[in-house]
Amino acid sequence: MMLKREDFTPQRIDELIAEARKHGPYDALTHEERENSRQDFLKNRKSEDGLWVFGYGSLLWNPAFEFDHSIPARLFGYRRSFCLKLSMGRGSAEKPGLMLALDNGGSCNGRGFYIPSHKVESETRILWMREMLSGAYRATECKLTLQNGKKVPALTFVVNHQHSRYTPEIEIGEKIKLIATGEGYLGTCRDYLSNTVTHLEEINVKDQYLHYLMRKVENAYPKKK
Repeated sequence: MMLKREDFTPQRIDELIAEARKHGPYDALTHEERENSRQDFLKNRKSEDGLWVFGYGSLLWNPAFEFDHSIPARLFGYRRSFCLKLSMGRGSAEKPGLMLALDNGGSCNGRGFYIPSHKVESETRILWMREMLSGAYRATECKLTLQNGKKVPALTFVVNHQHSRYTPEIEIGEKIKLIATGEGYLGTCRDYLSNTVTHLEEINVKDQYLHYLMRKVENAYPKKK
């Protein structure tokens, strides 16, 4: 399932959280907490400035927000990590999954998306409802290196080490199982991994970590023919 900007309304967010809580505790930000986070990020920006956003996972193929253009980019100081347990979206109570996040160390290739100044207000509202549902990420200003060599300030979402879903020490066998079998209303974690690899390869990026996980998943849980 592809996300659309129409999916991100306060009412829909309330419905998703209520559904998740039917199956047990689910940490989530209130609408006020989410909006305060967005305002805190934007408060020092000039109104005439546009905004670069770094995409490293599903934003690569399903951003759901409007942008002017995008370009391959690299972020230093953070790396991809499957470290967030998942019970909604691409996971469920019956089939929990594991989601990518940016964690400290290394570097990461992806795409920079440019939102023009007149759309920053509307599109960051979409982004905060998309990425800041539970508080598992922290909205972070970073320095992004674009493919053309230009360095620009940008928004990205990095993992919140204090969140209950953060599982950095998860054993590799359990990690592979969660990626291979996790499934929810948005689809499977396995497809999420595959889509991320495919869209990185389109910009000539071969992420060794993701390819290693794909091999492990395919070997341990081969697809039924």
